[in-house]
Amino acid sequence: MPHELDLILTLTGGFTAALAFGFITQRLRLSPIVGYLLAGILVGPFTPGFVADKGLADQLAEIGVILLMFGVGMQFHVRELLAVRKVAVPGALIQIAVATALGVVVGRAAGWTWAASVVFGIAISVASTVVLTRVLSDSHVLHTPAGHLAIGWLVLEDVFTVLVLVLLPALVGGGGDAGATGIALSVGLAVLKLAGLVAFVFIVGQRVIPALLGYVAKTGSRELFTLTVLVVALGVAVGSAKLFGSSMALGAFLGGLVVGQSDFSSRAASEALPMRDAFAVLFFVSVGMLFDPTQFVASWPVAVATLGVVLIGKPLAALLVVVVLRRPLQTAFAVALSLAQIGEFSFILATLGRQLGIVPDEASQALVVASIVSITLNPLLFSIRDRLARSTSALFLRRGAAADAVAEAAPVDEPAHRTVVVGYGPVGRTLTRLLRENGIEPTVVELNLDTVKQLQDQGIRAIYGDATQREILDRAGVGKADSLLFTSAGAPGDGVIEQAKGINPRLFVLARAFYLREVAALKKAGADVVVTGEAEVAFSMTERLLVRLGATAEQVERERERVRSEFFGTGTPEPHPATPAG
Repeated sequence: MPHELDLILTLTGGFTAALAFGFITQRLRLSPIVGYLLAGILVGPFTPGFVADKGLADQLAEIGVILLMFGVGMQFHVRELLAVRKVAVPGALIQIAVATALGVVVGRAAGWTWAASVVFGIAISVASTVVLTRVLSDSHVLHTPAGHLAIGWLVLEDVFTVLVLVLLPALVGGGGDAGATGIALSVGLAVLKLAGLVAFVFIVGQRVIPALLGYVAKTGSRELFTLTVLVVALGVAVGSAKLFGSSMALGAFLGGLVVGQSDFSSRAASEALPMRDAFAVLFFVSVGMLFDPTQFVASWPVAVATLGVVLIGKPLAALLVVVVLRRPLQTAFAVALSLAQIGEFSFILATLGRQLGIVPDEASQALVVASIVSITLNPLLFSIRDRLARSTSALFLRRGAAADAVAEAAPVDEPAHRTVVVGYGPVGRTLTRLLRENGIEPTVVELNLDTVKQLQDQGIRAIYGDATQREILDRAGVGKADSLLFTSAGAPGDGVIEQAKGINPRLFVLARAFYLREVAALKKAGADVVVTGEAEVAFSMTERLLVRLGATAEQVERERERVRSEFFGTGTPEPHPATPAG
């Protein structure tokens, strides 16, 4: 019973503190991650007041790590990486090497072992996926050449970190008295296990996981589908550790990769995100609990040096690589400054290092401080990227400034108009055909998997998932769309419209409703025009009856307006024919 009470108190205290500080930092236009770390400091053992159970928090945080890695795997797209490989691959490797070397210098100066210094250097060489995506999105840079390059760069950093997580236990475990031969054997065995895991997940997993998700999706139960996604993420992670001796983080990444390449990627992401975000909060809270103010006072020079590497060394290395590879200065500064922070992967690696007994507590203090400061400053630094690019161009690259501006302003092969169609029944099918015939390529959001596959075979962009989920609408491109056509039969449209308007307030929404009583709710949610089945039936029957009675076209049109006035309260119709509204 006491253990159960400790669990409830840890969850309640951790979430409450995270909510309070996350809300405050959000209102201050800072990353909520900063608030979560501060919450961890507040409920940690080194500050007065309520103290959460560190052991329980760490166990819950492990679930957050698994779900974070699962999410990274689902968002990993090989095609996007290949498009920027000529810059992202050498850039990421060189930047990691430079930052690791600088981290080793800091560690050795602090008196740490070579192993601790190297692990510390690698930990500060990788940026936060959560922070980078948020900064690029808030600055409207995510879908530009600079955004694509930064995301590809970060994916390579993530993959590199995953490999380190796999090999580190083998390197440390094989490094005792066995010498170079023992280390080589340990690393070789780890690589063989890694290859076996990858082969098993991709050969067996690509057949079993999509089939399982498809079978559950046909039940129509959202709860069962969400549970299946959670079971896949945790099951593959635990299986990787038990059967292949790998890290659970790598197993979760590979599981996410398989799901991300299936037709269920969008829906799985939308269903898994709430769970991932909740447990990820506990991960950052557990990291904040490591902060010891008394120890920081004694070792502040290490934290300051670490900040220097993160805020100056890393960005400078990335900037030089991008410039040398002949990319515009605006792109170079955008990529460099977006990487000037550390986050979840730094802590995951440092936590493993502590568990293996090679990373000192002093390093953890430096990482916590560097993370809080760099995440806080990152949006501010990123906001002055263009100013820095112009200043640098004026000083050193006067002739290249105009070319850089033209290259960065070039369109990214985006269509002139974007339309999202929710539902592909008879109405959605007709509207999609009309849009395509008029040169507009729509994106269809549909919950019938067979329909989605048929649309994709026809070359029509289709997303499988529930349109009430923000993640699904984001993937459909609502943020940059001109209009949304809600045509789904029998589904409540107000939730979809509210989500869509929240993403893009300028969106024009044309919605379908069965009954007149639904019009008010849809209008309140943000629909610009609502077409109802009852009204259209009344219009059609009125027209056919009047034609049969010999009415003129003008009389028919006037009567239609009268019926419209009765249904929608648009006022007394004019005596002359009026143009139908909507």
